[in-house]
Amino acid sequence: MTGPATGPDAPSGAGDAGTTAALAAELWRALGGDGELIDRLRWHGPRRLLPSVFDVGALSAASVAVANLAAAELAAVRADAGGSAEVASVEVDRRAAAAAFRSESLLEPIGWERPPIWDPVAGVYEAADGWIRLHTNYASHRVAALSVLGVDANREAVRAAVARWPAVELETAVVDAGGCAAVLRDRATWRATDAGRAGADAPLVERATAAAGRAVDLGRPGLPYAGVRVLDLTRVIAGPVCTRTLAALGADVVRIDPPGFEEVGALLADTTVGKRCAGLDLRDDADRVVFEALVADAHVVVSGLRPGALDGLGYGVAELRRINPSIVTATLDAWGWSGPWRHRRGFDSLVQMACGIAAAGAAASGADRPVPLPAQALDHATGYLLAAAVGRSLVDLVRDGVVTDTRASLLATADLLFELPVPGGLDGAGVEWDERDTVAVDTAWGPVRRCPHPGRIDGVEPRWVRPAGPVARDLARFDPAGSPTA
Repeated sequence: MTGPATGPDAPSGAGDAGTTAALAAELWRALGGDGELIDRLRWHGPRRLLPSVFDVGALSAASVAVANLAAAELAAVRADAGGSAEVASVEVDRRAAAAAFRSESLLEPIGWERPPIWDPVAGVYEAADGWIRLHTNYASHRVAALSVLGVDANREAVRAAVARWPAVELETAVVDAGGCAAVLRDRATWRATDAGRAGADAPLVERATAAAGRAVDLGRPGLPYAGVRVLDLTRVIAGPVCTRTLAALGADVVRIDPPGFEEVGALLADTTVGKRCAGLDLRDDADRVVFEALVADAHVVVSGLRPGALDGLGYGVAELRRINPSIVTATLDAWGWSGPWRHRRGFDSLVQMACGIAAAGAAASGADRPVPLPAQALDHATGYLLAAAVGRSLVDLVRDGVVTDTRASLLATADLLFELPVPGGLDGAGVEWDERDTVAVDTAWGPVRRCPHPGRIDGVEPRWVRPAGPVARDLARFDPAGSPTA
């Protein structure tokens, strides 16, 4: 997708709406959607809210739009499998979509404190010949980085140690030790690497279809995903955004984590809302029996594990489908599904460093250090895109008896950003967020103000009926009475 650049002072008018609509249409086509349904989308509000040399505003509005449009399409198909029911219109407030892309940052505890989002060691450091980002939010990743550097968890000690290393050599050493790191590369340098070349021609999403083992009737919904049972095997932001979206629109979501798993604590009040959170050890025979019963009862499995991780546990797509021939799968990873980095641990901030985004931000702003996007936009966009993929897959299952396996990646979403028309400069001065962007709700830790579900489907009132809370706090089962929002 290419087009003319627009100046940083250009009004938010028809040109902006056209860019967003064109991007939404591209996303919808990638998901196999009916192009005529794009006419059901409407946008309003300013879009120059997330300052960047990249068009993050269009990405936020368009990805939120297709997630809601897929839900609206599913609701229509469930109401009348014959196809005569009209798909409801979808309206997206650009400000709400932009805020949703910063939901983990805008979440505000009321009367209590949550942990910092970032580990004290995590961040950008200057190596001997360039910049590198260390991602140390998980304890094992922090241990790996510190073991390579030979220092304790002291930021100044880390800074001094990093300065003695060539950047790429340190990146390799940290990754080989089981940690997470990425060197700052410009776009040309990234595309010249084996990993960059491998991802150059990858589609935004990969969809594989097959005939279902049995017809599936999801019934007539109250909310679009009411009665849909979703098994959530995701972490951090992107996957949880997908399953949080499904939960807001009615799905019964069960998140599974291994016993003792320490998720980034600051994220949980934002990402576990609407879900039942259980703990299972998939290396334990008894827990495997429970897990397989969940798979047999589920309609959807969403996974954010690295390629091969589920296969290594004996639960690749073929085995999931043996247990449940009608299961729909949706999977994401960081670095794509081919090339030498496909098994590498990765996060949004690392992908931005490696593929040229942070370098482009630095060049546009004249900064002498990496300048990332103003949000974890790769995470959020990929999460909403995967939610849309689930909706489209369920439409195919109900209407045509087809099961679909969808794969997406943060890297493919980053590549999409590079294809968009450059908005010019840093795309405005941003916005001051305030209470109009959040709502007050309860969590297991206390009340918070949080971003509501973005986007409005005509006639639908999204809601999360389960408050956010710790992982592994619930029984590993779907709601025995059916969807809690049916």
